[in-house]
Amino acid sequence: MEMNREKLCTSKADVSSDSAYHCSACHDDEEWSNTSRGRAKSRSLSASPALGSTKEFRRTRSLHGPCPVTTFGPKACMLQNPKTIMHIQDPASQRLTWNKPPKSVLVIKKIRDASLLQPFKELCVYLTEENNMIVYVEKKVLEDPAIANDDNFGPVKKKFCTFREDYDDISNQIDFIICLGGDGTLLYASSLFQGSVPPVMAFHLGSLGFLTPFNFENFQSQVTQVIEGNAALVLRSRLKVKVVKEHREKMTVQNGIEENGVVSANIEKEVGKQVMQYQVLNEVVVDRGPSSYLSNVDVFLDGHLITTVQGDGVIVSTPTGSTAYAAAAGASMIHPNVPAIMITPICPHSLSFRPIVVPAGVELKIMLSPDARNTAWVSFDGRKRQEICHGDSISITTSCYPLPSICFRDPVSDWFESLAECLHWNVRKKQNNFAVEE
Repeated sequence: MEMNREKLCTSKADVSSDSAYHCSACHDDEEWSNTSRGRAKSRSLSASPALGSTKEFRRTRSLHGPCPVTTFGPKACMLQNPKTIMHIQDPASQRLTWNKPPKSVLVIKKIRDASLLQPFKELCVYLTEENNMIVYVEKKVLEDPAIANDDNFGPVKKKFCTFREDYDDISNQIDFIICLGGDGTLLYASSLFQGSVPPVMAFHLGSLGFLTPFNFENFQSQVTQVIEGNAALVLRSRLKVKVVKEHREKMTVQNGIEENGVVSANIEKEVGKQVMQYQVLNEVVVDRGPSSYLSNVDVFLDGHLITTVQGDGVIVSTPTGSTAYAAAAGASMIHPNVPAIMITPICPHSLSFRPIVVPAGVELKIMLSPDARNTAWVSFDGRKRQEICHGDSISITTSCYPLPSICFRDPVSDWFESLAECLHWNVRKKQNNFAVEE
């Protein structure tokens, strides 16, 4: 069965623009199938049915995490390497190719940044007039007065396709993405695609730029090279997060007085469960919020309680997120190609609680401890912040939908150059040598 799974993950045959791969190493809501839109889904079992029943079967888990989907958007896919061992490619062999020439591009610009207006206009003119591409932009970008009142940019602006976040689904309409700004633009691009993500080309026009390897000076030749295909890729793993909340609705007694005459406060009544799912590129942060008490949350690994975090909170991050909040909290920096999940405490009360790295295939579950004095708060890549109460749970595992980030040179060179340039890694005054005596 493992051989069949391997062949499905690495085979390039019958790859079409409307097909998607799902991995059996994921949870029940991500079925292992090769489906086309409009067709019924089929499930491939990971083991033989149990005796006496044809419906029950045993699922197997892998500590190495799910096999990543290697098709990105409607047309992009990874150039297959015939020397691939199992389903893991050598990072140096990860190259972008196209099933069909790309025709649509999503341009993401940092909002409220006047310095990006001119690069944005130059890029859009180049894409529409010289490459005849369909350009998608967010509607609020065009509401900027500097763009709305520019008559010279009007003919180009009329060719744009616009969308609104959380309202319009563009997941099957974008061939690749171009980001103009800092690392936040790449995180925002990831949040727009909760399934397969098109390839992302990120230009360094922000303050940090750890995830944005391209400079804008020679954007024409660089964009042309991506359109022609065969560019280097780094697959940045994402976290699949499921939040299950005990849905409570507040009910106020009429006139605020109960039958015995005592003034009544709001009453919370359980009316079911609310389930939310997110795809996270950097990290999931659970913290104590506005409370002055320590956070007190239990961390489970594959159903087993491994520790209780007492402190300001805990960070669960991807290797991409290891250079973000986790690095500031004392964690190690991990290359994006390493399949792993990092658990980093924030100012732990126990000084022996150090950051740990666990295999990418495990499932983490975070809940408030039964004796916790206060609630906790959770955020996903700094967004969608919400309160976690007793009985709520956060399940985290590696997603089978990575973010394919286009490299300037290759995954190794780009990563170490970003360490040296953005974080000034290992920069110090050199030690003087001994004087040579004649």
